[in-house]
Amino acid sequence: MYGFRSLHAIVFGQREDPLCRTLRASEVPVTSADCRACSDPCDLDHEAYPRRFDVDMDTQMLGSVKPYNRQIVISTGKADWTKDITDDKDSLAALLLEVNTTSSPTSPKTPSTNSTPASTVSKGIKPSTGLFHTSDSTRTSVLNGSHKTICHEPDHESVLVFPDFKVVTEVRRSMQGAHDLWESALDPSVSRGGVDLEKSILKTWVLPYACVILLCSHKKRDNRCGIAAPKLEHAFIKSLEAQGWDADTQLEHPELTMGLPLEDLDATPEMREDIMKQQMKESAESKRALIVKVSHVGGHKYAGNCIIYTPAGAGIWYGRVTPHDVDSIVDNTIIDGLVLPPLLRGGVNLQRPNCKTLNDW
Repeated sequence: MYGFRSLHAIVFGQREDPLCRTLRASEVPVTSADCRACSDPCDLDHEAYPRRFDVDMDTQMLGSVKPYNRQIVISTGKADWTKDITDDKDSLAALLLEVNTTSSPTSPKTPSTNSTPASTVSKGIKPSTGLFHTSDSTRTSVLNGSHKTICHEPDHESVLVFPDFKVVTEVRRSMQGAHDLWESALDPSVSRGGVDLEKSILKTWVLPYACVILLCSHKKRDNRCGIAAPKLEHAFIKSLEAQGWDADTQLEHPELTMGLPLEDLDATPEMREDIMKQQMKESAESKRALIVKVSHVGGHKYAGNCIIYTPAGAGIWYGRVTPHDVDSIVDNTIIDGLVLPPLLRGGVNLQRPNCKTLNDW
């Protein structure tokens, strides 16, 4: 329907859709392309959701994302978790929450999980817009992920950090490990290049992918996400491979393609950022995607929920995504770097002055 309105506007000389126009005025690279790549009913054999798959199709989605400074995804090798991921007291998510409660009152606010969101917003950006930058909040969003650890020790986790677009490995599943992760990579005062911790065992690499796709699969929070995520994962793999891309569902050890970890480079944090930027540009050209199923991201009424991160630092939150929309997302957002307004819930670093796409630097 959205595509019909767009075509009608072009044919009859009318102005573009108001939402598309508003986002464009906010310097968000957008497209008026149709979200659905097939006819209705579908003629391309896309998997359909069950007939009784009730999704909120009326509420305004844009603005339903809370600002955060960083979002992390902890390796668990699972696709579903306890209703609140911090209920598992031995998990890194629970330990990070404990770091929050034991932190110094004078230090920056430490992580809160998405189950109890809290944010500190500045710079005049209204949370209701759903569009924010990392500097607009000190909150860290903590998710569990389906990727398995790439560490040799079974009690060490591999943590994806966004929008930094890096992975931190050798994170011990202990209070000390949670503190080390926070101090080296998550504290809002820490740059993307990180800091040096004396005797730290943490190792950090840029992710060797052109994008990372997060799909909410948290069935114990809401069955709709448990249903949607596997179907969307299959659709993304099929669509990306049709475009000549590789689609991974498990993290490849970045040492194979990125070389030494950042901690082993003889460089200052500022120099590391320059090295990271060059590596991210190489990742952006790789035609490789990582797909990870994750815990509760909020807004289950908008299932399927999908977040796409790019090496250039953008994080696009989409809702009401069906397998019928995936081809359009791959073509327009992942490859062309343009936002599809009807699916947009919000995102980080989407406002890109002087950039034609989200893939521009």
